[in-house]
Amino acid sequence: MKKDVHVPLSSRPQEDLPREKFLNLGAESLSKAELIAILIRSGSRDCTAIDLAEQMLIDNNGSLSLLGKRSVKELVRKYNGIGETKAITIIAAMELSRRRSLEQAMQKQKIICSRDAFDVFQPKFEDKRVEEFWMMLLNAANEVIDIKKITIGGINSTMVDIRILLKMAIEQLATSVIFAHNHPSGNINPSNEDVVLTRKLITAFQAIEIKPLDHLIICEREFYSFADEGKMM
Repeated sequence: MKKDVHVPLSSRPQEDLPREKFLNLGAESLSKAELIAILIRSGSRDCTAIDLAEQMLIDNNGSLSLLGKRSVKELVRKYNGIGETKAITIIAAMELSRRRSLEQAMQKQKIICSRDAFDVFQPKFEDKRVEEFWMMLLNAANEVIDIKKITIGGINSTMVDIRILLKMAIEQLATSVIFAHNHPSGNINPSNEDVVLTRKLITAFQAIEIKPLDHLIICEREFYSFADEGKMM
């Protein structure tokens, strides 16, 4: 039987180096480009997997969040050496990261302040290119019962049917609710439509004795809180 022969690291293909580093030093020792290189496994005729990964990061300002927003078609069209399978692998890895962040946030069940609500909501909106509207349902101890996606809109707006929100809150026996939507434009300030909608939500939920605690506008790592600004009265 042939014995396995150890090939020196310097003699191995460049595509193998991140995997060796991963095994010897752990995942935390790898750069973003090296981790992406492990996902895509190989580059093209003109560049290695690491070169290709580095170029993708450069094109996205070094941001994994921006890279996660790219579609399969965009990645395939832009990068020689990235086919549909590799593009799906990259996007799937970004989605797993987002869901992991959400699970970690959900472990903190009790909502005390706007920052607590943001920490739970933020992973829901990560990498979203269009507006989405969500509602958090809480019990009498301000513990999260559930989080519901209500609507998906366009780049600048989303339509909300308040009757659907009321029905969900009643069915879940919620005693209070928190609303959130994102601004893909990056402008954290509420629009006139946001202000009008918030007033309608306050009136509707107060009428059925469910407390509307806050409405958050989320832009990546920042947020605007109607409650913090004294606008949930």
